[in-house]
Amino acid sequence: MSLREYLKEQWPLLYIYRKIYYAPKDIPAALGFIFCGTKSPTTFGARLALVLNFYKISYCVDCPHTEHEMIAISRQILDLGAADGAVPGAIVEAGSFHGGSTTKLSLVAKLCGRPLEVFDSFAGMPENTEAHGKSIYGREHHFPKGSHAVSFEEVKNNVARYGDASRAHFHKGFFSDTMPGFREAVAAACVNVDLVQSTRDCFHYLYPLLPPGGIIISQDAHFPWIIELFNDSIFWEKEIGIKKPPMPGLGTLKFVTVRKQNDPSL
Repeated sequence: MSLREYLKEQWPLLYIYRKIYYAPKDIPAALGFIFCGTKSPTTFGARLALVLNFYKISYCVDCPHTEHEMIAISRQILDLGAADGAVPGAIVEAGSFHGGSTTKLSLVAKLCGRPLEVFDSFAGMPENTEAHGKSIYGREHHFPKGSHAVSFEEVKNNVARYGDASRAHFHKGFFSDTMPGFREAVAAACVNVDLVQSTRDCFHYLYPLLPPGGIIISQDAHFPWIIELFNDSIFWEKEIGIKKPPMPGLGTLKFVTVRKQNDPSL
């Protein structure tokens, strides 16, 4: 049995291993967040409590992300300002898995006074014929129908137990069925959906709901098939109705952010 396989069977050890392994990135990100202000009014104590809760949630819920990744997302959301400010709207999450990021985002939503709208099939991946493979980091990824399925009850219970359930509203079903009827303003959307078609759906339905300054954060930009989509000018111009936007880090980072410009032609 390899060390990795052994650690998977020993959760406390795996958790400690992950925190040690990612400490060079997690700790500076956490300290930078705690000791710096945000445009949404937050206190030192509130930011400290948020980071500590992130670590607790990661221990209690299966989270495929790292703390520095969620801190970076949280900082972007909180730097949009208050909900009644220049960038109004909800926080949207597309793809919740076990609800680790959902739970964390519910606490972020509480800090900035926004609702959290959660979209997931809770039945795993839709049927698809997409070709997948290695990420830019060299790890194999495949997403057949039904993979990554986690029940609605598990996600909802995790949010209720470790987050702020009053902030979270769930939309159960595939994105192509649930997003067309959603009409609320979206200040920030966190998209973690793995598939090209699901990514197309999220940007098609959510981008028009962004006010100027609003953002969509893709957490799938380490996949070559998503990079190819984002590099496709025809996708942006024909399906989204804008010129290909700036996406700093595309091709080298796991997360990329698309920000709505004041000029709709950009």
